[in-house]
Amino acid sequence: MRRFEFAVDHRHAHAVNEVAAELRRRRLLAAVGAVLAGAATAWLVWLNHPWSYLLAVAFALGFVVAVWVVLWTGRLGTVDRLYEGELVPAVVSATLTTGLVLLALVNVAGPEAPGPRYALVTRKVRVLPGHRTAEGERVPAIAVRTDGAPRQVGQRWSMVSVMPIAWGTEDAAVLERARDAIGEAEWRLLTDNLDLAAKVRSSAFKRLLLDPQQLPDELGA
Repeated sequence: MRRFEFAVDHRHAHAVNEVAAELRRRRLLAAVGAVLAGAATAWLVWLNHPWSYLLAVAFALGFVVAVWVVLWTGRLGTVDRLYEGELVPAVVSATLTTGLVLLALVNVAGPEAPGPRYALVTRKVRVLPGHRTAEGERVPAIAVRTDGAPRQVGQRWSMVSVMPIAWGTEDAAVLERARDAIGEAEWRLLTDNLDLAAKVRSSAFKRLLLDPQQLPDELGA
């Protein structure tokens, strides 16, 4: 796994990092849900009716799930931890009135896979500080993996999104160093396939698996 270390600017990340913001929203909603589910459970038990105990069990399960989400998002929500993933290339594939669309090259192979399996994924972003809003702009990013991936052809492909490094720092030198750490073959692969971005966005899982035989040698094809 190719990692990239840099000093995360927490003030900047708190202001623009959309992944961290989404995790904070999930944690808040889960916390509210836990309070409501816990209160409902206590009230149903206090009623002391046979039917209320059945409902109390359901609300208690909801309480447990909500608490788990609070703990899970709290563990992932630390900004520094978010940047512990793999360094991957992304390029601007389209400009929208509400932001930009990034096309990225990621390894979606799960832990049980015998080797890497590359795919194209897209991500819509609202802001992209430190970058030009032009098609083909190179955007070094970090791969963010999530659980619950669907099973395909006997393998478990991970659900992978991307998080621009520009959401973690305003230092242009850091962004340039991250660009240089990614091979030219990977950047060229994305640039040559910009026209596939629309197909990726319309796919069921927002990704397009690439034929290993058609990948450059640098990617272990």
